[in-house]
Amino acid sequence: MARTAAGLPPGTRLTDHISLSVLTARFPLHTVEPVLFETERMSQRERDLPAHVMVYYAMALALYADVSTREVLRCLLEGVRWLGEPSAVAEPAGPSGISQARTRLGAAPLEALYRAVVQPVATRETPGAWYRDWRVTSLDGTTLDVADTAANRDTFGRPASARGANATRAFPQLRLVGLVETGTHVLCSAQLGAYATGEVTLAAAVVSTLTPEMLCLADRGFVGVDLWQQAAATGAALLWRVKATLTLPVETRYADGSYRSARRWNSHCRSVDRTPVPVRVIEHTLPGLAEAATRYRLITTIHAPAVELAALYHERWEIETAFDEFKTPLRGARRVLRSKTPELVRLEAWGFLLAHFAIRALMHEAALGAHPHPRDPDTLSFTQALRVTRRTLPHVAALPPSGRGALAPGASGRAARGVRALQPRARRAPRRQTEDE
Repeated sequence: MARTAAGLPPGTRLTDHISLSVLTARFPLHTVEPVLFETERMSQRERDLPAHVMVYYAMALALYADVSTREVLRCLLEGVRWLGEPSAVAEPAGPSGISQARTRLGAAPLEALYRAVVQPVATRETPGAWYRDWRVTSLDGTTLDVADTAANRDTFGRPASARGANATRAFPQLRLVGLVETGTHVLCSAQLGAYATGEVTLAAAVVSTLTPEMLCLADRGFVGVDLWQQAAATGAALLWRVKATLTLPVETRYADGSYRSARRWNSHCRSVDRTPVPVRVIEHTLPGLAEAATRYRLITTIHAPAVELAALYHERWEIETAFDEFKTPLRGARRVLRSKTPELVRLEAWGFLLAHFAIRALMHEAALGAHPHPRDPDTLSFTQALRVTRRTLPHVAALPPSGRGALAPGASGRAARGVRALQPRARRAPRRQTEDE
């Protein structure tokens, strides 16, 4: 039996349900238009759904993953009419028109906008974002289920099932590798690929965005010598876990129990320079846990107290929380991406990344504005911030089809003040998935 597409209440206006001020505060029109020009997606003639509107629409779809594409567009257009341009906006396009407009836009402008705007947001006053002089970041990967169509299966592939060698799981999967600013949960760098593309392969592009002010944490799946060398060449500090079976001979023992060693290339490595790579090794166990008798081994490029670095490594789990925010409250638990073609899947994924950044940047602004002292952004609830973003704000940005909108003065600040009182809450059970059209 077919399910009814999820909708929003009748008479919905932009101010009621799509908080464009949150999006335009982070991605103002004057940054969107150059990206459209550079990617050759700027609308060449007046359309009902011009390119710049579709950019914001892609992010709005991420904010309302459980609502049909036409319903989100209806709210967007009603908001524009309510803002005083009733003759400038046509009736909402049908599913076919929306799909054509999204296809015209493509994923390139959203990816370019992400790379141009998204960056770490923590300041020196942000609690929990720094270790000494380094901005703490974490590297890891995840996967997203996408619609089970022939095109998506061919492009992205899907993992094998545990039921047998020839069995596969229900949905194709898109692989995502990201770098998270652990103190704010901002996914400040990301790379997308097919499921068959390994995390280490995608991570090579991600670690190239590291800077000397960063300290990067990573799990033992990323410890290849090539990737380590690429990350170290950026000047960033590294603290990565390695497998207990990896051979790391003791060369010099330090007073705190750590020791100097060197990583050696595998015999099949094609690198011209196979000089051993010096590293510092820290071994420790988790106290009070019987199952933690196996040693944890970390390698690092910096000299700081071993006990501090061992404790710091466990901040890496913050990236798991960031991925959970992205995949559960925002996208919806057990929900697949709605797009039916590979290009629109990528467009949708970049839209989610942009929307997540907009919310997290707002939460950081709210945390710094807390009185009497700045708060750790981790103490704010992402789920509640998402609700604040979705519900009524006093003023929002005008986004007329002509592209000459401006953010209402103070709109972002009012949104931030609405988040400041948030407290961590238990996550509600997600709504059941509904048809998007």
